[in-house]
Amino acid sequence: MINYIIKFLINLIDYNNKKKIINFFKSKFSNKKKLKIIDVGAHHGETAKLLLNHFDIDKIYCFEPSYENFKILEKNFLKLSHVKLYNYGLANKEGKFDFFQTSESSSSTFVKINKNSKYYKKKYLILNLGLKKNYINTKCDIKKGINFFINNKINNIDLLKIDTEGFEYEVLDGIGKELNKVKFIYFEHHFDDMLKKSYTLTNIHKLLVNNNFEKVFKLKMNFRKAFEYIYMYKENKK
Repeated sequence: MINYIIKFLINLIDYNNKKKIINFFKSKFSNKKKLKIIDVGAHHGETAKLLLNHFDIDKIYCFEPSYENFKILEKNFLKLSHVKLYNYGLANKEGKFDFFQTSESSSSTFVKINKNSKYYKKKYLILNLGLKKNYINTKCDIKKGINFFINNKINNIDLLKIDTEGFEYEVLDGIGKELNKVKFIYFEHHFDDMLKKSYTLTNIHKLLVNNNFEKVFKLKMNFRKAFEYIYMYKENKK
């Protein structure tokens, strides 16, 4: 029950932002009949559902490493054959790695959590509604993104969405040269000190610019020290 309340509150807070993002993509995909999408950090399928409601989708490849989150994701899309589900994360390495499954499940991450952060204490006091157990340390699978593209002969992706709570750079780095198959990259970046990231936004920006992308959209997330960004492959610029 608590998780449902939290999900409802987060969706309510983010409603206007999601509307702006959908409108942006509608302006870019107005002449496109069927989209191919990759959703890294799919959680329970919130973004996948949103996109399915607004666009004609050929395929959505959803990646969610958390076993707990994946069970719900699988249940939500069991009957949709064009939604492909994978119970592992994408990055620049392979194997089983430490994963922090948070009680507020959308914040689960491969990145170590700074429990002394004021933002951490405030966030979990509010979102966990008094729960004592904030997260469980477990192991989850990671595979290299570049291998997924090559092995599945993926030549075109309209949108790559990444929401991995401080693991975005590793995802992009792991796709490597195959990024040139992607038209738009949509991700969020946190500027608080709760997540012990190994990179900065500047590192992501340089990686994307070096792969011929440019920033075309930026939006502040409500009640968080975070922004949402969209980068576009320059060949698509009109």
